Amino acid sequence: MAEEILIPKMKRLSSRQKKVKIPINNFVLIILCVLLIIGATFVNITIKHFGIPAGFSFGKHFDYEDYVYTFSIIPQIPVLMFVCSGLGKKLATTCTFLYIVLGLAGLPVFALGGGLGYIGEYSFGYILAYLPAVFIAGSILRKKYSFLKMFLATLAGVLIIHFCGIFYMVILALLKREGGVFIGSWIAAQSGLKIIYDIVLSFIAILIGKYINEFLKFLYH
Repeated sequence: MAEEILIPKMKRLSSRQKKVKIPINNFVLIILCVLLIIGATFVNITIKHFGIPAGFSFGKHFDYEDYVYTFSIIPQIPVLMFVCSGLGKKLATTCTFLYIVLGLAGLPVFALGGGLGYIGEYSFGYILAYLPAVFIAGSILRKKYSFLKMFLATLAGVLIIHFCGIFYMVILALLKREGGVFIGSWIAAQSGLKIIYDIVLSFIAILIGKYINEFLKFLYH
């Protein structure tokens, strides 16, 4: 009789412990990934590759350095896609939302600081676009991590961030009555060739995240 009472109670207690375990693990993962996103904000990667210099023509003398193009990239978008791939749509969206809230609350987690005044920065549109980018890319990857799905998730995530970021910047620049030259040069500097690098690096990040996702599923299920 005592066993009949104790065994169901022990099962219920064990079930509750399992239910509590998953949110705690998720909480730790969210904190780690938010820190990863913040850290990526302040990392600057210098990339060099060959390119045809402006004004190139056969017979015209150019030095070796004229053919080397140096480009700096902040890997926050690839890191964001890594988090999206590794944690899945829900947790990645939570991480992204928490990162934005922390920045708007005043913590210097954005490239130029933080606080509500950051809404007036031209680059804030890119940060704001992180949320729909992660949500849509995560939705694409939700059921299957095939090559096509990963490629589509990469394109969707990167292009949403850049297009929304450009749109936000243009609207803000027009409100501030900036000229077309400023807008064009700003877009070229902030997006331009950076889109290509973000697509390539984000695909690699999503591919790595796929194995992290599989490992986490094996570990917690």
